[in-house]
Amino acid sequence: MKIRALTLSLVSVATLAGTVPQAAVAQGLRAAGVPQAPRLSSQGPSVTLPAPGARPATRAADFIVAVVNSEPVTNNDVQIRMERARAQMQAQGVALPPESVLAKEMLERLIMEKIMIQNAKEMGMKVDDYAVSQAAKSVAQQNKIAEDDMYRRLASDGISKEQFRSELRNQMLVQRLREREVDARVKVSELDIDQFLREQGSASGRAGASSPSAANAEINLGHILIAVPEGASSDAVEAKRAKARQLVDDIRGGKDFYAAARESSDAADAAQGGLMGLRPADRYPELFVTSTQKAAVGSVVGPIHSPAGFHILKVVDRSLTGVPSVAVQSHVRHILLRIGAHLSEQQAAQRMEDYRRRIESGNATFEALAREYSQDGSAQAGGDLGWAGSGRYVPEFEQAVNALQPGQISGPVLSRFGMHLIQLLERREVKLTQREQREMVRDVVREKKLEEAYTNWQQETRSRAYVEYREPPQQ
Repeated sequence: MKIRALTLSLVSVATLAGTVPQAAVAQGLRAAGVPQAPRLSSQGPSVTLPAPGARPATRAADFIVAVVNSEPVTNNDVQIRMERARAQMQAQGVALPPESVLAKEMLERLIMEKIMIQNAKEMGMKVDDYAVSQAAKSVAQQNKIAEDDMYRRLASDGISKEQFRSELRNQMLVQRLREREVDARVKVSELDIDQFLREQGSASGRAGASSPSAANAEINLGHILIAVPEGASSDAVEAKRAKARQLVDDIRGGKDFYAAARESSDAADAAQGGLMGLRPADRYPELFVTSTQKAAVGSVVGPIHSPAGFHILKVVDRSLTGVPSVAVQSHVRHILLRIGAHLSEQQAAQRMEDYRRRIESGNATFEALAREYSQDGSAQAGGDLGWAGSGRYVPEFEQAVNALQPGQISGPVLSRFGMHLIQLLERREVKLTQREQREMVRDVVREKKLEEAYTNWQQETRSRAYVEYREPPQQ
């Protein structure tokens, strides 16, 4: 089994949090629509593993290719990163650049990462073992593989458990530095939202003058994949087809599409209920666009056969302005314990496990424990955070919510605010009010501003560092 590129994007791994201002209604909930944090470079630094059996390229005699504030970057470092980049691009069907271009890009990424890690350590920032363990567990869950099996697969690819955890720790350290130095400074005003909406309206008008409105619409699709293994027998294919057809019948008969996606989909977006997000049609597979172009909003299409398997699609929304009109919302409550000198992450996790056992055994209620122990503004309401849609929570909190079924309680979830215990109460699909639509626009505008602010900050940080180039990377 192939670990899904193992692209450990900083915005998708539990324990890697976005930013919520202190004025947030409740910690863990994004205030005024804070989006997921932007990636740390144009591609996003990640722990990307090669395909099983493919070991990173190494040289018998290693050498230094650059020095970053007295810390070396070796040729082996660059070659290993190149091998992972190739594996990721091949898995995504992206054409490989020339070796010299790829080598330069990987070297520059390594230099920038070293600079940021050095800066974070100089500021006294750290990531403890519990946070790294939770992130590793999350990676295994995302790839639908047991954690021990994941480490065995990593070892077969030449990556030790210690190396993997070290890279995780470094990524998390860089993410926390970005949150501290960039995220909190980015604000989105009502004027920013108004300007974005005017620009979107103008763009729609220009496009509409030369083509039908339907062709300009952005769409949001729900997706369920019933995967068919490569080389499967005809009987196995028919069994998968029958499973997909039964699932379509169940959904049309009243089964919740998003619950069905979480339970049955083999796609990477299963944890999000199969939601693929509002985007232009050209950012969807052509098969999906042609299959749904005449379908009404809310309708279910499929099963559709492709080389990957059988797809079931739901037309969740269409928009000419880029602003969604429909969203899936979750009603959650939580308990928050803040980490500090008197409470470590491990101690907080143990307390949360105790709270969960007491709730599940009937010896306490979630509301009562939240009122007594939770350390944020939602405590008086029994931890109730109300209804919120996708993108309204910090990433690791949202990931935990997406993995829950109504009524379920999560394990301990670590964010930059502390340790959470989360219960999902209900889910619903709703038509957004004008105000809610504006808050979703705020997410988009903030993410754009974050990208720009982060790029500028990176450039400033890079200019202050001492970098000496030695020999160019070689295979």
